[in-house]
Amino acid sequence: MKANGRHYRSIWFDAGKRCVKIIDQRWLPHEFRVVDLVNRDDFVVAIRDMWVRGAPLIGATAAYGMAMQMVLDPSDLSIEESWEILHKTRPTAINLRWALDDMRRLLSETPIEKRAAVAFARAGEICDEDVECNRMIGVHGLSIIREIAARKPEGEPVRILTHCNAGWLATVDWGTATSPIYHAVDAGIPVHVWVDETRPRNQGAQLTAWEMAGNGISHQLIVDNAGGHLMQHGLVDLVIVGTDRTTARGDVCNKIGTYLKALAAHDNDVPFYVALPSPTIDWTVADGVREIPIEERDASEVTHVQGRLPDGTVTQVQICPDETPAGNPAFDVTPARLITGLITERGICEASVKGLVGLFPERLAG
Repeated sequence: MKANGRHYRSIWFDAGKRCVKIIDQRWLPHEFRVVDLVNRDDFVVAIRDMWVRGAPLIGATAAYGMAMQMVLDPSDLSIEESWEILHKTRPTAINLRWALDDMRRLLSETPIEKRAAVAFARAGEICDEDVECNRMIGVHGLSIIREIAARKPEGEPVRILTHCNAGWLATVDWGTATSPIYHAVDAGIPVHVWVDETRPRNQGAQLTAWEMAGNGISHQLIVDNAGGHLMQHGLVDLVIVGTDRTTARGDVCNKIGTYLKALAAHDNDVPFYVALPSPTIDWTVADGVREIPIEERDASEVTHVQGRLPDGTVTQVQICPDETPAGNPAFDVTPARLITGLITERGICEASVKGLVGLFPERLAG
C-alpha cells in the first residue's frame, strides 16, 4: 500500500545495511518514521511496546528477530532462548507463536553454519506468504462488497464499519479487514468507511484513518460508541474486522470493543465478517472466552492520550484525575454465533468447526 505516494511494506530486510526496517507506528499519523532493528533486544522492544502491532506483522517481526539472532549466535541454546524471550512480548496474538514455532522447527533441523542464511530466507517467505494470504482475503471479500453494491442505487457507496486497524500496517501488506476494501476500490465500487477510533490506543483514528486518507478512500472517523447508533439508522451495510486469534470453532479474539460491535450488528441484522489469514487460527483452542489469555496492558494507555499540539509537537496528555486507577484489557472475544462469516485466503466459511475444516481439511489429520 502507499505512504506519502510511495509503496511500502510494513517490514523489510535491508541487505545493504544488514538490518530489518519497520515503520514505527507509534508516531503515526503525525510523523512517518522508519527505524532499524539490528539485534534481538530491538525486536523485543518493537513488539512489546507496539512499534509494530497487528497479529500477522507481529509474527513476521518475530521471525526476523530469530534470524538476526542467528547471525550473532546460531546455537541450539540461542534458538530456545530467543523463542522464549520473543514469545513473552505479546501473549494473545497467535501468529507470534506460529512464526516462532515455525522458525524453531526449521532451525533445529538446519546445520549450525547454515542457520543464519536459512532463517533470513524463511523470514522473507513468511512475509511474502502473508502478503499473498491478505491479497486473497481481498479477492474473496470483494464478492461480499460486490453483492451489496448490486442491491444499492447506482453510485451509492457501500458503507463499511471497521474496528481497530486491520490494515496493511497490521500485516506485511494489503491488510486483512481492509483488503476487501482496497480490492473494491480498485474494481471501481464506491465505498465509504466508518472508522472506529478504537480506544485506548486509537489505532483506528491514528492508523486506519491514515491508511484510508493515503489511498484516497472515502472515510469518516467516529467514536467507538457511535457504531450501534449508525446501525440502528441503516447507515452501515457491512462490518469487517480482523482478529488476533480465532478458535477451532470460530470464536474470534480481537481488539477490545469488537464484541460490542458484533452485538450491535446482530441486533440490527448487519452482516458481521471477520477477515483472517490461516496462521491466525489456533486449532488447539475451542472456547475463546475461557481459553484465550487476554493481555492486560499498562494503565497509562487509558489515562493518557497522544496527540499533536498546534505547534506541531507530538506529546501525551493525561485525561483523568491523578488518583483514578485504570484497567486496560487489550482484547475481547466475539462468540462464533454472532459472526456472519470468516473470510480467509481459501474462501469464505461459517464461523464453526465445520466451516473451518471445510476450507482446511488437512486439519482433520492433525
